[in-house]
Amino acid sequence: MRRILAILPIIISTTGCIDKPWNNPNPTAKAGEIVYYSSFSLRPKHLDPARSYSTDEGLFVDQIYEPPLQYHYLKRPYELIPLTLESMPRETYLDANGKVLPSTAATDSIAYTRYTLTLKKGIQYQPHPAFAKNEDGQYLYHFDSEHEGRQYTTLYDFEETGTKQLTARDYVYQIKRMADPKNLSPIKSLLETYIVEFSDLNKQIKFSRENLKDKNSWIDLEDFNIAGLNIVNDYTYEITINGLYPQFKYWLAMRFFSPLPKEADRFYHNPGFKKKNISLDWYPVGTAAFMLTKNDPNSEMVLERNPNFHEERFPSVSESSKFYRFSEKKLPFIDKAIFRLEKEALPLFTKFSQGYYDRSGETHANIGSHSFDQVFSFGADGIELTPDMQEKNIQLEQDEKPAIYYTGFNMLDPVVGGYDEKSRKLRQAISIAYNDQEYVDIFANGQGKEAHSPIPPGIPGYQEGVKGYNPIVFDWEQDRPIRKSIDYAKELLAKAGYPNGRDEKTGKPLVLYIDMSASSSSSTPILDWKRKQFEKIGIQLEFRITDYNRFKEKVRQGNTQIFSWGWLADYPDPENFLFLLYGPNSSAKCACDSVNNTNYDNPEFNALYEKIKVMENSPKRLKLIEKMVEISRIDAPWIFGYTPQEFYLNNQWVSNNKRHGVAGNLLKYTHIDPEIREKNQMKYNQPNIAPLIAGTGLFFALIIPAATAYRRRQKETI
Repeated sequence: MRRILAILPIIISTTGCIDKPWNNPNPTAKAGEIVYYSSFSLRPKHLDPARSYSTDEGLFVDQIYEPPLQYHYLKRPYELIPLTLESMPRETYLDANGKVLPSTAATDSIAYTRYTLTLKKGIQYQPHPAFAKNEDGQYLYHFDSEHEGRQYTTLYDFEETGTKQLTARDYVYQIKRMADPKNLSPIKSLLETYIVEFSDLNKQIKFSRENLKDKNSWIDLEDFNIAGLNIVNDYTYEITINGLYPQFKYWLAMRFFSPLPKEADRFYHNPGFKKKNISLDWYPVGTAAFMLTKNDPNSEMVLERNPNFHEERFPSVSESSKFYRFSEKKLPFIDKAIFRLEKEALPLFTKFSQGYYDRSGETHANIGSHSFDQVFSFGADGIELTPDMQEKNIQLEQDEKPAIYYTGFNMLDPVVGGYDEKSRKLRQAISIAYNDQEYVDIFANGQGKEAHSPIPPGIPGYQEGVKGYNPIVFDWEQDRPIRKSIDYAKELLAKAGYPNGRDEKTGKPLVLYIDMSASSSSSTPILDWKRKQFEKIGIQLEFRITDYNRFKEKVRQGNTQIFSWGWLADYPDPENFLFLLYGPNSSAKCACDSVNNTNYDNPEFNALYEKIKVMENSPKRLKLIEKMVEISRIDAPWIFGYTPQEFYLNNQWVSNNKRHGVAGNLLKYTHIDPEIREKNQMKYNQPNIAPLIAGTGLFFALIIPAATAYRRRQKETI
């Protein structure tokens, strides 16, 4: 007992000498290794660039693959620059006979546009077993039978790796993969519209697969050729599209157009590999700054620096820029990124506050209502960080995404659809009653701004102030838009044939139906709020709730009346939003996964769209866009909804946290100061040893009298 009492002060005193927080969930980094810690909320389904389309998947895919172009990290408006190319693609106009036309050729004379892309030399792929060869130059791991590869269960079981140089063939091979029906590329139908003979390529590959015994067997796509894809030499290739479409250059910055070498495609088609999940969807292979070294989507994903990454440097900036200390420095700035699955926002925010996550979120801000008041307060200058956040030197970053969330009317529906004056007035009345700003304020902590057109901020054609407001739904008063009155909305409803919310012919109440997925309808308060918006003008609203897959199918088939949807810019051009209302893109009419889910089809709007989609940005193009916006406001196929504004938090040791509304390959720019992080983790996580001391004192207060009494009885017995 005396010995225990003697060492107790030593035990207590040593608690203050520990150089790491007791509750740190992160592993100890190697000496000199810079690690970035973050999270993800949804497990990625596809890591194959031919299939991956979601923002959550892009968190990983965009750090691994390199399309030919990328966006300048700092410049706004968004600007395309070469990534793996020596220079921007060269555009050549051709007539119907393939004859080269001058750059000033009339639009209607241009039958084709040819893009010539020339790669930088010396770019290498990450180490990968697909490229490993023996002394005879034969691939070590390209097998002909399942028996040959039986001992390999994961990618990490392969003893040898290799690499190869990036070539034009790899880019062309990947484009051909999107024509393969087996790969189910989400942009296949768009490519068939633009790339010359792409639909023929799809038919060739489909026919070849139909004659295979095993439909999943490997097909060498280099055996198939079309006029729209041409390899000039090892470092130059050409893509030829139909007509004139200036926005195609933006496609060349999308992950779909990243390279995929034939060797990797062959490797992942080894017999039996798919059953063991050794696939491109699980183990991507690219040339970018990082490679995936751990894929446990139910727990943790790890990206590590690609040792073969080619030289790329931070953009050159002036001395006056806050980014000057990084100017022209070699990328990436970190060695490893560890992402952990966090399905709930509360534990994510707690770990961020403790300093164990460097940012509050990646693809989503993850500052929910449970923590909003801990983070933000409203001052004279608007929203600001609370004193506690300021004391920690937390950096606040606001991101106004080039996106829109809208409520759509199915224009094929006999009640809410149609183009006559009564139909328009019904949709306009509902648009006035449906107050999306109220929704944002209540359910999104004010993180959004009411939309007045299909074009969100940051995209050419978006306008602020009196030039940009929607006069169908708002009045301009006191230098700001004021929503029209409910009485006015009721007048419109009466003119539409539904006075006081009843059919003027039958006297029956007007009942409308909104389709929702189960995941988006889990909140009863949200459902109640939506119902009340319609009740303002006497309309009864009913909900038709299904699982998400069934909901998407109903929207695709046009079996909806009203539904909510959203769109995030694929590229920063108004065409990428206006095409959501272009008649030929109607999903129901084409019976396909198209983008016009309201099935809106106004001939005047369509004609204007066909003009603006072949034009570069100019005052003339802006005038046409303004007319299209006006038409969409009058027809009201959408309740324009809102554009999201998200607040992200960065711990003080994180630099280069500038958000980008379109680009996803931003991890290479992130800079971490591990010394500042370690110091603050200790500061934020000081152990509270008072309970330990109190508990120890209580223990001895009980045990010492008991021990004394026991020894006394022992002596009396003796």
